[in-house]
Amino acid sequence: MDLLILRHGEAGRHSLAPGDSKRSLTSEGQQEITDLSNGLKSLGIKLDSVFTSPLLRAKQTAEIVTKSLKYKGKIEEIISLKPEGNRLEFYSVLSKLKQDSVVLVVGHEPYLSTMISEAISQSGCRINLKKAGMARIRVISTLPKIKGELRWLLTPKHLKKIV
Repeated sequence: MDLLILRHGEAGRHSLAPGDSKRSLTSEGQQEITDLSNGLKSLGIKLDSVFTSPLLRAKQTAEIVTKSLKYKGKIEEIISLKPEGNRLEFYSVLSKLKQDSVVLVVGHEPYLSTMISEAISQSGCRINLKKAGMARIRVISTLPKIKGELRWLLTPKHLKKIV
């Protein structure tokens, strides 16, 4: 399985609590994700499944990418992808997919960086996934935790230059 792990684009600030689920992408964030999507499209990426956090900024990010890649499937909201979500629950979701799947996961920090670190290291390495940054992991096992090999770790600037 190839796991494409994407952090949402830049989100607006509101007077509400910083973890507010209604924060949306800014116009800059939307443009970052559009540029990223064009890079993925030029690489010929085809998605089999898409999972997103239920928070608005993550859903908007997933919608931009799937529209650009002409993904016909459903974008599935997964509660365990919320910033405080349980990664083991999400790994269980992944374990039910076909081994040759290409899966897009859209979420938040520090959840995503921790997931990447768990997947590629036993010694607790630390990855810093920038907003609109993406990692690609070739997953070799999903339970009890995912294990795999890091194939990409790209910033938005890298992804923009792929086009």
